Amino acid sequence: MTRLTRYSVAQPQQAQLQTRDLALITRLLHEAGIAFAQWPLRPLPDEADSEAVLSAYQAEIASLQAAKGYRSADVVRLRPDHPDRAALRQKFIEEHTHSDDEVRFFAQGSGAFYLRLGDEVLQLLCEAGDLISVPAGTRHWFDMGPQPSFTAIRLFVSPEGWVGHFTGDPISAAVPRLDADGAHSVE
Repeated sequence: MTRLTRYSVAQPQQAQLQTRDLALITRLLHEAGIAFAQWPLRPLPDEADSEAVLSAYQAEIASLQAAKGYRSADVVRLRPDHPDRAALRQKFIEEHTHSDDEVRFFAQGSGAFYLRLGDEVLQLLCEAGDLISVPAGTRHWFDMGPQPSFTAIRLFVSPEGWVGHFTGDPISAAVPRLDADGAHSVE
């Protein structure tokens, strides 16, 4: 179930708020300039390829592309047996920004976006059905946990897709990360 946890940068190990209330989550994210929505889930077999995933959500993707000018969409899928899962986790878990919005829809599984907003960090554990749009320039990171299991649609304005600009700030190592069951842990 979708969960929002708020941390203070001054005390990054102590959660100040934790909620699964979708109305509250949506409001808090909206107030911070982060778009969050839920799309209806479509049944997808585990072996569905990228084309099948994109086809299942064609109407929603087209609507978002028309509204926001996104020109491309792709699918990223990671499973617990992926041979490069540790390296991929490390790549995304460092604080960074993008010159493009980072838009993700979770068709299956889960992952956590951490949003650095001034003196606080919001951790949004996204589950299947969740759509998040992190505006360009927002300091953030993503944790898929040590045993990643998700299928996500990514939308981009720029044809280059995901290009991260790493900040070098150690905050991403100070806030609790996800453990294997999606709970918080400190590594």
